[in-house]
Amino acid sequence: MYITKHYPLYAAFFFPGLVAFVFFKKEWKTVWIILLSTMLVDIDHLFAEPIFDPNRCSVGFHFLHSYYAIVLYVLLFLFGNKIIRIIALGLLLHMVADFQDCLW
Repeated sequence: MYITKHYPLYAAFFFPGLVAFVFFKKEWKTVWIILLSTMLVDIDHLFAEPIFDPNRCSVGFHFLHSYYAIVLYVLLFLFGNKIIRIIALGLLLHMVADFQDCLW
């Protein structure tokens, strides 16, 4: 099986489900959908030239992947209401996955 630099799509789909199931047992399906929806943060790639560069690190380059944005996501996770914290968690998990790509 060919695996690109980015972690496999099945991990991007199932890992948030595992997080949702482990930490939000009663409402895990709703939380899973919210966590998956945070992948829309990659919309900022459309503003880059070129849109996709396999050798570019997303973290620190795209505006929704900037260090300022990550600080905002941390603050939202720490001080937001439940829904905001779930969204922030999804965004932070996404940043960790993208940062892991940078290390590869």
